[in-house]
Amino acid sequence: MSTDEVESTYFRRTSRWKLIVVLLIIALIVTIIVSLNVGYAQISFTNILAILGKHFPFLNGFVDSSQVLPRDEAIILQIRLPRIVAGVVVGAALAASGVVYQGVFKNPMADSYLLGVSAGAAVGATFSLLFGAGFSFFGLRLVQIAAFAGALLAMFLVYSISRVGSRVPVTTLLLCGIAVNFFLYAIVALLEVIAGDELHAIVFWLIGGFSNVLWSDIWAITPFIVIGTVATYFYARDLNMLALGEDTAQHLGVNVERTKKILLVLASMVTAAAVSLSGLVGFVGLMIPHITRLVIGPDHRILFPTSTIIGAIFLVVCDAIARVVASPFASTLELPVGIITMLAGAPFFILLFRKKKDSYAL
Repeated sequence: MSTDEVESTYFRRTSRWKLIVVLLIIALIVTIIVSLNVGYAQISFTNILAILGKHFPFLNGFVDSSQVLPRDEAIILQIRLPRIVAGVVVGAALAASGVVYQGVFKNPMADSYLLGVSAGAAVGATFSLLFGAGFSFFGLRLVQIAAFAGALLAMFLVYSISRVGSRVPVTTLLLCGIAVNFFLYAIVALLEVIAGDELHAIVFWLIGGFSNVLWSDIWAITPFIVIGTVATYFYARDLNMLALGEDTAQHLGVNVERTKKILLVLASMVTAAAVSLSGLVGFVGLMIPHITRLVIGPDHRILFPTSTIIGAIFLVVCDAIARVVASPFASTLELPVGIITMLAGAPFFILLFRKKKDSYAL
């Protein structure tokens, strides 16, 4: 193939990638607006756009906000929009970290929930809720700091135990992740036993959801997620090289062990930040990268951004479902979003395992 043909092929591919990303961003915006209309209080799309136009300069002047009720404005800006933005941030973060874990370990069943990272964050967050919930450091609540530390320690514990020489066998990795998960959740259970008045807060945090999220919480964790995901994207080429095998990647100039450690740190940071905001929202990092890979392809240069956006869309949709699925029974009742993702994720995991079980046979 000549140089001109290579350049032409690359141009067509990048143009297609850009189109896909733009369409997904439009789909995310539409999902957000539709989700703002979902809830017990009925607010029309006209009023929703008017409220948004009043507070976002680029929309101001396109809609008339004079007829908007203060109650509707408060519902949109202080209740629905924060949890939707939290859903976008957390969904994007979990999907992005899932791409990294699956890329590093070359296995579609690897994610933070299965490898102990979420459990480590849960231990850290539970400790903070029990012994120092009111403490903050540079605007960060202790629960966020503790969740980050717990996730990082858990990931490197699993990685260190499962490592055999310079390699990390998939079966050993998953078994170590399961063992560490059991151990960490035993610690969480012990803390729940002695929690007393804090038990309610711990249980609802562990289930996962956005019912009590505040704007200040979102602003506190978003920088970690943005920095982590942007930094990870610069390693998309290295992830492509790792997919060819560690020896091949080494020959192509990738410092394999250093790259894996950096990616695991970044993914753990992103996961910890997300979990500290939402609690344990499972299976997003497992499902979304795998489904996106089947549709988009394995190239991490497009897989990473598309998975990130689709993860945001998925979690916003799940949160909307969680808000309304129980409304016929009680107007004030809603399911935690973690239950919705697990109801979707558990069957997906079983199907994925059945499809891949022959390759995991000992």
